[in-house]
Amino acid sequence: MRITVGLIAFLMLCVVGASKPAVAQQTAVDLELVLAVDVSGSVDDEEAILQRRGYVDAFRDPMIIDAIKRGPHGAIAVTYLEWAGEPYQIPIVGWTRISNAEETAAFADKLATAPIAVHLWTSISSIITVGTQIIRQNQYRGTRRVIDVSGDGANNDGQYVNVARDYAVAQGITINGLPIINDRPSRYGTQQIADLDYYYTDCVIGGPGAFIIVANGFQDYARAVRQKLILEIAGLSPSRRDEARVLPAQLNARPSCFAGENRRQDYDDDY
Repeated sequence: MRITVGLIAFLMLCVVGASKPAVAQQTAVDLELVLAVDVSGSVDDEEAILQRRGYVDAFRDPMIIDAIKRGPHGAIAVTYLEWAGEPYQIPIVGWTRISNAEETAAFADKLATAPIAVHLWTSISSIITVGTQIIRQNQYRGTRRVIDVSGDGANNDGQYVNVARDYAVAQGITINGLPIINDRPSRYGTQQIADLDYYYTDCVIGGPGAFIIVANGFQDYARAVRQKLILEIAGLSPSRRDEARVLPAQLNARPSCFAGENRRQDYDDDY
């Protein structure tokens, strides 16, 4: 695996944030959860703030705390990263064990006070690869292991997304998705690929119980995050209503797993 700036920063954060016990002394939790949030060039500053606020509010929600307490161990381990192109996977909050309201509030406070920045390109594959690595190296032993990827575009940097997904799934990791469906052009004037929810279903998610929750625009993001977290923590599947989109499906074929790379090639050819 290529060692990225983000992964190096994450491992340093783990070292200074906690002393890691030996593997034999790993802490048992119900869920190891990597929250991976898109801050690529298609996400403007206001949208990046809406995404972060969605998670801050979710971790202060009593229903999230209740879902955590209902697990056999009554605890989860969670980490939060923001990502863009291949070299940009930035740790915002390192691995944290959460079992009660005070711990969820502390996690939310760290998210709320951390700086936000956006970067170029979209490498879902790289954040899946980094997520796989940090799950394998952490100090927890989860009954379930999940990488949760949210974003508003297709992979266009790094290795192919389905290759990274298949490797993660082979390690016993489930990948869930939160595609953000909207018809708003990016700051560069480009449109989102058609049927991003189908792209996430076919190319991004995988593993036991994998699912997507659709956010119908960035204003709907907080609702989708809250619903997704409750389901992930409880180990449940969404209803068809939770997966629904507002924009009508396109009449053309479902998008290729190489749709983002093809669009970037067209961009590179033009410039």
